[in-house]
Amino acid sequence: MEIRATTGKDLDVFVDTLHAAFARFPETPADGGGVWWAALEMDRSLLAVTADGRPVGTAGAYSFELTLPGGLVAPAAGVTAVGVLPSHRRQGVLTALMRHQLTELRTRGEFLSVLLASEAVIYRRFGYGPATYEQRLTVPRHRAALADPRARAAAGPAAGSIEVLRRAECGDILETVYDSYRRAQPGALSRPHRWWASGAGQPPVAAAPRYVAVHRDADGAPDGYASYCLSEPETLTVDEIITTDDAVSTALARFALGHDLVSEVVFKRCPPDHPLRWQLADFRAGQVTDDTDWLWVRLLDVPRALTTRGWFADGELVLDVADPFLAEHGRYLLTARDGKAECVPTDLQPDLSLDVSDLGSIYLGGTAPSTLVRAGHVQARHRAVAVLADALFRGERAPHCPHWF
Repeated sequence: MEIRATTGKDLDVFVDTLHAAFARFPETPADGGGVWWAALEMDRSLLAVTADGRPVGTAGAYSFELTLPGGLVAPAAGVTAVGVLPSHRRQGVLTALMRHQLTELRTRGEFLSVLLASEAVIYRRFGYGPATYEQRLTVPRHRAALADPRARAAAGPAAGSIEVLRRAECGDILETVYDSYRRAQPGALSRPHRWWASGAGQPPVAAAPRYVAVHRDADGAPDGYASYCLSEPETLTVDEIITTDDAVSTALARFALGHDLVSEVVFKRCPPDHPLRWQLADFRAGQVTDDTDWLWVRLLDVPRALTTRGWFADGELVLDVADPFLAEHGRYLLTARDGKAECVPTDLQPDLSLDVSDLGSIYLGGTAPSTLVRAGHVQARHRAVAVLADALFRGERAPHCPHWF
């Protein structure tokens, strides 16, 4: 078997092989929507090919930017389109693809890799760890009242207005507002222009029919949006609410909850710390389902990754990091001071011993190191070390990634 890079000429073979791996057929886009593979970067994709030239596996990567704690933006490879034909599973094809891809990413000088895991048991062994989380929030329309007016006033009502547009009318607005949001939100990924232009991915990036509630500030500039549709006869589904302003987020949520002739409103991909449940007059009206992981993170260069993000406490930790998949092991002294960090090799006694996948989980601040210590994933020299690690690795806010890829 050979793992080889692809070119644009391999697109059809790549797409057909991937669909066959999941027993699916490529769908014809409807209503002007694009196909999800329109944004594939074939110069970053791989094919596993048998000795007689038959393609049996695929793996791809997108060129993204990932927002880190501290508002810093770093390049990140978005691993995607990973599949192996059922006839060739459990024969080392996936392992070969993953090892080849990680080596190639390092050759490109990349130090972070991210993915969305189709199955949670697959990717930890390749060094990825769940780093952001999301949930679906369903609110029955008859229980959707927000808290009393004094509470609403204390939250700071957003000045401005809301305009309802069709998805086809506001592509530039969506792209601009999302870009402002993702640069301020730890864990968020960029949505390159070609995604919007080709309608790749899921709504509202895809050009599928959607109504968009665009919020404009007092000067008329767009500062938030909510993409939504009637997904069932009486269910209003909100794809995402995107804004950097909590008051604007509340205004857009109130707009959705006030929609006539629906029995419930579903908010997809909410971060676990979303304030809406606390804003409802009836706390139990917000029904949480599909509470799950979303973005998985892998560090390819530990010192570089740790010195690139921002830090919100001062302190020192000795991290003993094992990377079984790449047969590597490193011990590092992490020193955080005044928002920045140094990370150098050391022979000092380790404070925390952990797998690179667990380091990926705590990297964005969405998973507390002490949780992984209690779970038995991470070994701490003593309890105070776990407390210090929690303070060091926390971010300014919980990481969240609304992007699908």
